[in-house]
Amino acid sequence: MYARIASAGLRDVADKLDGGIRLDLEDGVRLFAAPDLLAIGWLANREREKRHGGRTFFNHNIRLEATNVCVASCLFCAFARLKPGDDGAYTMSLEQAWNKLRERADQPLTEVHVVNGLHPDLPWDYYLEMLRGFKRIRPDIHLKCFTAIEIAFFSELYGMTDEQVLRDLMDAGLDSLPGGGAEVFSERVRRKICHDKADADRYLAIHRLAHRLGMRSNVTMLYGHIETDEERVDHMLRARALQDETGGFQAFIPLAFHPDNNRMEKLPAPTAADTLRVHAVARLMLDNFPHVKAFWIATGVGVAQTSLWFGVDDLDGTVQEERIYHMAGAPTPEAMTPAEISRLIRISGREPIERDTFYNVVSQPA
Repeated sequence: MYARIASAGLRDVADKLDGGIRLDLEDGVRLFAAPDLLAIGWLANREREKRHGGRTFFNHNIRLEATNVCVASCLFCAFARLKPGDDGAYTMSLEQAWNKLRERADQPLTEVHVVNGLHPDLPWDYYLEMLRGFKRIRPDIHLKCFTAIEIAFFSELYGMTDEQVLRDLMDAGLDSLPGGGAEVFSERVRRKICHDKADADRYLAIHRLAHRLGMRSNVTMLYGHIETDEERVDHMLRARALQDETGGFQAFIPLAFHPDNNRMEKLPAPTAADTLRVHAVARLMLDNFPHVKAFWIATGVGVAQTSLWFGVDDLDGTVQEERIYHMAGAPTPEAMTPAEISRLIRISGREPIERDTFYNVVSQPA
């Protein structure tokens, strides 16, 4: 394999990895440009197996999007509706949101993951009482809720500091932050595709603050639209720098752009090869991130399975009722059972491990 790596022009990159030397921006750009995808996958798999062997993680969770009313105008989004009453707009009552958890009383869920639109008219107590209600129903459930973009929006809408917002939410039951809303940190890209929501510095500052307050979080990257390879690598390096500072990130999650039903529909979706390369390069660049996750809803099930040999060690979870990607044309199932995920991992040649949000082992399916 080293001969193949050398022929791809990556021997010096492999030597850096062998010597424990960090890859830099130039290395990352070369990894995206190199012609031999399998050589890059081999390097990424080697790094993955150093950390986790064949172990592949997933959790038993539910994804909840309580409202799609959103004042932001992201070009890539098929989920949001500008205001209540628009065609397709919805906002759950608190009882409706809580019922999503009540209806699954027979499931050994460990996590509720909530991501919403930026609704301009809901009272602050709507969000606080939502969390309190989930904890009343299942006191042991982990609440991973509200992206950094939502936290910034709450601060501005309700006249609070980011720290006040986070402390109020933590008092109501918030346990960790999801990684959504990162898109691509490049100012050029954000100006074109999501100009009217919190910028990259604010996103990272909120995660820094969450880590200081004792919470863990993830970070995402939306790829396959107008970003350059250099902008992808810069995004990874900015996440890596914050991880150096705080150690609070658990997983890096590349998210594939889906073009259906949005204002970027003339662009093609990323290919399977591009998806595998993004995940592999992430594993190689993000040496201080414990986990790289393939969100199977976005990648497709087959590509997610293949990614387990391209640096990925986590397939997210059972998800259940995901709307954001499905409204953008994702053909994947809306949910999988733990048994189904375990089977997909096992037939990929890996060992399934059911985890909780903090990667504590819940079970090792037979």
